[in-house]
Amino acid sequence: MGKVWLVTGASRGLGREIARAALDAGETVVATARSADAVRDACGGEHERLHALALDITDAEAANSVAAETTERFGAIDVLVNNAGYAELGFFETFTDAAVRRQFEVNLFGTMNVARAVAPHMRERRSGLIVTISSVSGLVSNAGGAVYSASKFAVEGWVEGFAQELEPLGVRSLLVEPGMLRTDFMDRKSASFGSIDIPDYAEAVAQYRAFVDGANGNQPGDPKLLATRIVALASQGKAPLRLVFGDDARQWAGAKVDQLRQEIAQSADRG
Repeated sequence: MGKVWLVTGASRGLGREIARAALDAGETVVATARSADAVRDACGGEHERLHALALDITDAEAANSVAAETTERFGAIDVLVNNAGYAELGFFETFTDAAVRRQFEVNLFGTMNVARAVAPHMRERRSGLIVTISSVSGLVSNAGGAVYSASKFAVEGWVEGFAQELEPLGVRSLLVEPGMLRTDFMDRKSASFGSIDIPDYAEAVAQYRAFVDGANGNQPGDPKLLATRIVALASQGKAPLRLVFGDDARQWAGAKVDQLRQEIAQSADRG
């Protein structure tokens, strides 16, 4: 048996591709989503090395149960892929407080729940890799992405520190920051738009929604290629701390770095 992978959000999109790529590499995959049946369907039905479990990552006890069940059955969790999440896409003031909190409940606190459940098993063995699927939107924020980016900025800050806490104990971290991937992430099953109409934003919101609708299905990034890269990096003794994936992501991240350098220099000039 190869490595044992635990992948969240595996019923669709990048999570599905990662689960499939790990299976193709001969690994054992415990794949989760809110529906175990949806995971089986997404990953090609029955497979001797695929084990589908239901998990709502916002349920901390459920995350603990999945981690315990996986380690009891297979003896270890070698790779955790914290992938489950969704996007609130729209202008900040068009979202209710409840919608903003739900974004953080899933993307940040849900991701923390799973990591908190798995990390003790990895620490005990002094071995393991935690792959956290963030986004270039965790490095760069734009109009229409403020709420989603806020949740991913928070994930980035948490993982950056958590990785340094885990590293002396033999547990590695890989933070993945893709650009726009050709998945269903931007459709209405994965993305949600604000519910409050504000005339001042009406024209800009309409343009933004048109952009999202036009981009959906036409994104430049190949999720299968990214999944293959992640599986390959997991097999290396020392994976990078970050993987910025896609020409668009590297361009946006590079521009943000240049902007920060300029602003830091200007701050020094001002005394």
